[in-house]
Amino acid sequence: MDKDASATGEMGMSPEKITMFLAGDVMIGRGIDQVLAHPSDAVIFEPYMRSAYGYVRLAEKKNGPLRKPVDDAYVWGDALAVLETIQPDLRIINLETSVTESDEYWPGKGINYRMYPGNIGCLTAARIDCCVLANNHVLDWEHAGLVETLDVLQQAGIQSAGAGRDRRQSQAPAVFHVSGKGRVVIFAFATDTCGVPPSWAARGDRPGVNLLTDLSDQTVARIQKDVAAIKQPGDVVVVSIHWGGNWGYTLSPGEKHFAHRLIGDAAVDVIYGHSSHHAKGIEVYQDRLILYGCGDFLNDYEGIGGHEEYRGDLSLMYFPSFAPSTGRLVEMRLFPMQIRRFQTIHATPEDSKWLLQVLNREGKQLGTRLLPARDGSFVLEWDHVPIQGAQKK
Repeated sequence: MDKDASATGEMGMSPEKITMFLAGDVMIGRGIDQVLAHPSDAVIFEPYMRSAYGYVRLAEKKNGPLRKPVDDAYVWGDALAVLETIQPDLRIINLETSVTESDEYWPGKGINYRMYPGNIGCLTAARIDCCVLANNHVLDWEHAGLVETLDVLQQAGIQSAGAGRDRRQSQAPAVFHVSGKGRVVIFAFATDTCGVPPSWAARGDRPGVNLLTDLSDQTVARIQKDVAAIKQPGDVVVVSIHWGGNWGYTLSPGEKHFAHRLIGDAAVDVIYGHSSHHAKGIEVYQDRLILYGCGDFLNDYEGIGGHEEYRGDLSLMYFPSFAPSTGRLVEMRLFPMQIRRFQTIHATPEDSKWLLQVLNREGKQLGTRLLPARDGSFVLEWDHVPIQGAQKK
């Protein structure tokens, strides 16, 4: 990207590029569900909390009372204006909660997130196109809860990927036709490193998630085969992966190698990683975007103490743009946000500066850096490393 262009803060839809909105974990169950118009039964089965409303009290104790019930759009706060300004072609999130009336929770899980189906309007209010579901909370309310989640999303006109009524559906990608530009194909996977129980894996006729048992060469080969079976010239292929622990910036060598292999061997164009409660380093490999950890975008954690040094209350809106003909990253804008009173608001200048410094610190070893733009966003720059074997012009 031209350095001078990065300072203008101008970005939006273009016939020459496909722009996506990517967000990390969106957890709109439990406490958030309780302040929406149609809350679930507040009873939960956690070691330290027996009522989902307890998380509302914690948040109000820290940041002040909420006027309840909130409307469907409330949780998105300032993010809605950003979406309206950028007008991305696709809006994709990791939905980290069941959307269900099921009362059959997964025993021994410890944490059980759910949102009542009547609150699905809080997703349609932001015009979400796709929810990736391969994560460690989508089966918190058993198989019935997952199946109902799939049904509710489908009825709302929202596609999903990464979980299904059987193995075949869990492995099927979501496919979007972007008018006048091409297709976007989204595969979604989870690994056991983020806490997905092996028993959650979808089977031949059993609901579950698309679980990767390892990050081996054999797994890369299987994904390569699946991508080759559907990818057409001009397609942009996104692989969503829920992996790794909640805290820490260190990138696993195995994860880096796997991401590189998916791009270099399996013709994947975007690695969209999440699970960490905070944003991690960004890499551009062979002109393809790798988000190792997008961080939480929305949750009900603000009254919970611990790990304050990671600033899990700060979140990001990612807006990468790609050349439809090649899938290569053209530019990316990030908007720093904060979770406050169950809502995403613009981060303060001080918090934005802190986040910028952290991401640049982590990006230094990955060949990326962020520049502040006039509108308060960050613009990504990266080292253009020649692809091995490419012909010099």
